[in-house]
Amino acid sequence: MSITTERSQVSLLRRDRKLRPDWLLLISYMALSALGLMMIYTASAPRLEALGVSPTRELEQQAAFVLIGFMAFAVVSLISMTTIRPWASAIYLGSIVTLVLVLSPLGSSVKGAQRWMQLGPIRFQPSEIAKLAVILALAALLSAAVKPMRWDRVARAVALVALPAVLIFLQPDLGTMLTFGFIAGVMIFVAGATWRQVAALVVVGLIGTVGLFQVGAIKEYQITRLTAFLDPVSDILNTQYNQYQSQIAIGTGGLFGKGLFNGTQTNLRFVPEQSSDFIFTAVGEQLGFVGSLLVLVLFGIMIWRVLVSAANAATRFGQLVATGVAALLAFHVFVNIGMTVRLMPVTGLPLPFMSSGGTVFVMMSVALGLAHSTWLRRPTLPIERSTAS
Repeated sequence: MSITTERSQVSLLRRDRKLRPDWLLLISYMALSALGLMMIYTASAPRLEALGVSPTRELEQQAAFVLIGFMAFAVVSLISMTTIRPWASAIYLGSIVTLVLVLSPLGSSVKGAQRWMQLGPIRFQPSEIAKLAVILALAALLSAAVKPMRWDRVARAVALVALPAVLIFLQPDLGTMLTFGFIAGVMIFVAGATWRQVAALVVVGLIGTVGLFQVGAIKEYQITRLTAFLDPVSDILNTQYNQYQSQIAIGTGGLFGKGLFNGTQTNLRFVPEQSSDFIFTAVGEQLGFVGSLLVLVLFGIMIWRVLVSAANAATRFGQLVATGVAALLAFHVFVNIGMTVRLMPVTGLPLPFMSSGGTVFVMMSVALGLAHSTWLRRPTLPIERSTAS
């Protein structure tokens, strides 16, 4: 079916129907963003004040990113999947170019990792753009596949993900590389892969991981993090310091927390990355179990609504895009929060919409906007989902 035919079919079903937003998705999105701003401010203000600078500096910076993210979400929500799909390959190729450039002298290093690019006053992470690009490219490839999926289609999907994954591994950014693997696995399965194909992908992934260790491709600090995670009391004052202090903070938060600006671990800087990777620590200490549960519920609602968008998508491309967005959100939330409570090793994945950082907030907002676009254009009557080929 052509894209024009698909557009006419969906338009016919929505002829007298206004775009109705998913209010639960919007509420969870705005609530998490507001909580993120609050936690960033409470975690950064005492430190900035001690340095003699404005205590609202980080809050103001993040608030600007939030506004940009909100606008990006709104704009993307108004663009249909049939308009976006032809651009999937170009977006993917553009992201590959930026991933190559970030490894060149044009890239900038932060804390030993070559993950940033500086364009004038703007600094951004190409890996965050690549996550979205991979979702779009995979959706375009897999939406044309028949069920059950052929092995050559699976191989093409793996190759499509492998190229940016290798470039990101060289930065190095193991957490984002694993994110790609999870997203690809979920999308390939939903697209119609058989259990045998899924099992083959898992085996290949395990063999590849073991191979990276065998050839010494895994950095020493990454191995140290893993061994320290397996033996939590081995290096509390160094490798395990962040997680150890995070556990103390969350544990002492109790049921209702110590209150804003009253967290000893948060305000006395015992957790160095508390406004970024360990933002959930500030939630647990200051807002307690109730506040932490609220955050989990909000993320649960958000991911649920994205999955509902996928289930009701008018096109297979839209279904797979929304599925990829749900996988992206779920993996980030599970790994980040699991990291703060020592269920997972430290990987450096931020908590969506709450951790400080401009690129990640804007790109997550764009991803959520894609899922919302799928919801806005859902058919009013059951129809056969088009492949939009």
